[in-house]
Amino acid sequence: MRYIISFLLASTALPALAEVPRVVTDVPPVHAIAAQVMGDLGQPELLLDRGANAHSYQMRPSQAASLADAGLVIWIGPELTPWMERALNGLSPDVPRLALLASEGTFRQNYGETGGHDHAHEAEGHDHGHAEEKAAGKHEGHDHAEHDHDHAQEAKAEDHGHDHDHAGHDHAEHDHAGHDHAGHDHADHGDHAHSGLDPHAWLDPANAKVWVGAIAAELARLDPENAATYQANAAAAQARIDALDAELSALLTPVAGQPFVVYHDAYGYFASHYGLNVAGTVALGDASSPGAARLRELSQTVAAEDGLCLFPEAQHDPALVVQMADGTTARIGAALDPEGSTIEPGPDAYDALMRALATNIVACLEG
Repeated sequence: MRYIISFLLASTALPALAEVPRVVTDVPPVHAIAAQVMGDLGQPELLLDRGANAHSYQMRPSQAASLADAGLVIWIGPELTPWMERALNGLSPDVPRLALLASEGTFRQNYGETGGHDHAHEAEGHDHGHAEEKAAGKHEGHDHAEHDHDHAQEAKAEDHGHDHDHAGHDHAEHDHAGHDHAGHDHADHGDHAHSGLDPHAWLDPANAKVWVGAIAAELARLDPENAATYQANAAAAQARIDALDAELSALLTPVAGQPFVVYHDAYGYFASHYGLNVAGTVALGDASSPGAARLRELSQTVAAEDGLCLFPEAQHDPALVVQMADGTTARIGAALDPEGSTIEPGPDAYDALMRALATNIVACLEG
């Protein structure tokens, strides 16, 4: 009996183990890299339904409730998912959130900034040691209540020699944690989607590496007892991304510079990183329906190029692409899926998304 009592007393003296944060993510590529960082410790939740459009999604009440119970919300930012911003505005400010596009070290570019030089190599040369620094937990001295705002200012200051004032859309003024958006209503996202900041930044693998580090650092802050596991998982994930990048570089180098047309303006980071030539897009960056003038201009481009590849997109009706190719020498490639919304969610989804983009583009351009 004496031993039982002693054991019970010793047990009550032990500190309570911190729970692994319940992580909620917005889109498949974010879910995938978060899953790699969490590993066996937990499974992040994905809000975007299979096959849904990230730009115009509407959450179900059950998903909104799930978001309110999150221990950490990881998302790209309001530039991609304005519906998510509206939901976050209604949450308690105590709910931790991480806007990846505003994370320190992220390479960012405007819509239309593609080709001509390799942005990713500039980004790597600039300071992608941030990823490893974050993974090692060296993320001290900043207030996570203003986490996204602080990083937006830092990232803007480190903007790789580019002018990212985004036609008056100054992201240094965005308090992504406090949601004071300086009067800018992201419900009007489509009005600047053709000229502002391109949020499809996961298509640059250097950014994916940075985000792995940012996620690991935030999880380690919230769950310090598992910090070493998050750091080890992050290092493995970054090595995995490096291997994927090398594989895709070898695959895409033979078709670098060959023009092709995509459905919506989502491929700028991918094209910049791998030296690809996006000659035109059917729709703007928010995938809204194109106007007649835009379609006429693009039709002229398609007719003028011999054997141009046109790529429909998984979430959109291919009718416009088919119509544009009709009566020309253009070829229609496989439907692309830049958001990975048709891919099985999980830690392998990022690799699958990037590999599918590369192989489908190469198949048409070399066909």
